[in-house]
Amino acid sequence: MTAKKDVTPFENKTAKKGGKFKQAMSSRKTRHRIQAISITAIAVAVVVLVNVIVGLLVDRYPDLKADFTSNKAFELNDDTVEIMSHLKKDVSFHIVADEKTFLDSGTYFVQAKNLLDKMEAKSDGRFTYDFVDTTENPNFAKKYENINWKTKETVGVIECGDQYKGLDITDCFTYDENYYAYYQAYSWTGTTIEQAVAKGTLYVTSDERVIVDVMTGEGEGGYNSSTGEGNTGYDELTKLLSDNAYQVNEVSLLTGELDKDAQFVLIFAPQVDLSDSAAEKLRTWLDNGGKKGKTLIYVPNATPYLKDMKTPNLDALLKDWGMELNKGFVFETNDDYRWNPNSVYTFLTDYCDKYTENLKNANVPVAANFATGIEITDANTAHALLNTSKGAGIYPNDADKSFDIRSHVKGEPIAIAAEGSKAGDDAYSNVIVFSSSSMFSTEMMNYYSFNNGAYFMNVVNTIADKDDNTVVIEGRTLQTPTLGKPTASTTNAILIIFVITVPALILVTGIVLWLRRRNK
Repeated sequence: MTAKKDVTPFENKTAKKGGKFKQAMSSRKTRHRIQAISITAIAVAVVVLVNVIVGLLVDRYPDLKADFTSNKAFELNDDTVEIMSHLKKDVSFHIVADEKTFLDSGTYFVQAKNLLDKMEAKSDGRFTYDFVDTTENPNFAKKYENINWKTKETVGVIECGDQYKGLDITDCFTYDENYYAYYQAYSWTGTTIEQAVAKGTLYVTSDERVIVDVMTGEGEGGYNSSTGEGNTGYDELTKLLSDNAYQVNEVSLLTGELDKDAQFVLIFAPQVDLSDSAAEKLRTWLDNGGKKGKTLIYVPNATPYLKDMKTPNLDALLKDWGMELNKGFVFETNDDYRWNPNSVYTFLTDYCDKYTENLKNANVPVAANFATGIEITDANTAHALLNTSKGAGIYPNDADKSFDIRSHVKGEPIAIAAEGSKAGDDAYSNVIVFSSSSMFSTEMMNYYSFNNGAYFMNVVNTIADKDDNTVVIEGRTLQTPTLGKPTASTTNAILIIFVITVPALILVTGIVLWLRRRNK
């Protein structure tokens, strides 16, 4: 007979607890809780995994990043996309800093890297960028002898084959000028690295440079930054031409000659008339031995304080090409054309037929400010390029206080830009007049509701028979308080993820759980 084993009170209590635990673990309620915890853990794991995958995909494909800023601060301009996606040569951009130092310089530098990532992605491998730490690679600068490294302002070098161009820090970023003047230090307000790199890309990939001789020595309207005097349009146009891969040379006809290979001559806002010899040199250059193929672009100094300036030689030259400048300023009474309601002298213009075919956005107008009207005196030679509305007129230089603009509306468009053309043995020569020097000022050229810079370059590119790769790109700032309207692709992505995919997963999960519980 087997002896009965004595069970201590402690062992008996432990056995009871074990039984209750097993009973609790096997209960339906507990199983549901375990299932819920498991599903939650799996869901969290899936979210983490998806986040990691999305992060890797965004690093590999920068275009997957969604940009909700109102000014599309992280989106590439259409011009940049066009340039990068049609590159036929390999282009490299070397940032002269280590990556950490560059990114630690501020949010605009992080933004710049994001834009460069997208440019690289759009180029299909043709455009690449890297970071060069010159402390570890001290011989880097020796390869680029034409860059002034002493200023320590160079932020990077863009190169293609044997051609290269240095980009300064102020080419790639904007700053508070008042802050700099007071503290001698930069306070960054935006990035223009996209614009700088796109222009640099055009420059280094250009096989031939069309020569533009810019006349000096006639008091041309250059801007003096130390005095704040002059017209910034001179600097804006010469920089625009240079940025778009034209070779810009300054030439004085008082002491020198025009380049025989130059295709264009630019006379911008002269403060005195041409000398007899300079006018004759221009006529000879335009004729080009009967072959023609030359273009003079003339922008008169249309400012009130020079309204009495006499220019008989320039006037005679224009008359030879079927044009004459009115002695006064154009006013506009049509409210639909006045972009500044407080001034009748600031207005929008209409395009004529020529030089609009390759214009990227002909819906954006060219604006004028203090323009002189152009009269077409020979319709067989000259024609208008830009016109006012029919509600415009001319305010004469000699008008008195009793002059009533409403009673002097012409009732027909007035030419603000015009072209005279003459055929030669091989090609046409042209004289083009833009009658408002203010229309190319920094303010007007950087106002992105106007097409002034793009139209000017389209005219030049068309005559030079160059593809219209004009780069006029807006700088990017992060100082915006609102979210912008997302693009169609971003809207569709949000719709698919949050309106369709996530609710569908929740619904399917709920149905599965309900069916499992129902069958148990």
